[in-house]
Amino acid sequence: MAANEQFSDSDTSLELDSDGFLADPAAWNEETAAALARLCGIAALTDDHWRVIRFLRAYWLEHGAAPMIRVLCRETGCSLDRIYELFPDGPSRGACRVAGLPKPDGCV
Repeated sequence: MAANEQFSDSDTSLELDSDGFLADPAAWNEETAAALARLCGIAALTDDHWRVIRFLRAYWLEHGAAPMIRVLCRETGCSLDRIYELFPDGPSRGACRVAGLPKPDGCV
């Protein structure tokens, strides 16, 4: 994907960066999350998805960075295996992307 490319489906149009993450994290909302999830091959977001997404958003807004994976697992009650079940692209490429965070620098 080229820098700041548009993604559109029948419901939403998004501006994405070259790595497929939301170009403007401040533009994120629940509708955006659903569109990003569809882009990642997730048809519907469950309560477990939302628990992870909301924790990631809150942590990022407070700390300016994504949490380490052990913090994510501990605070959401989801094992790493469960995170991968929910977000097949993993915690960084999948969960952080759907949560509208910038691409994490380190290991999420």
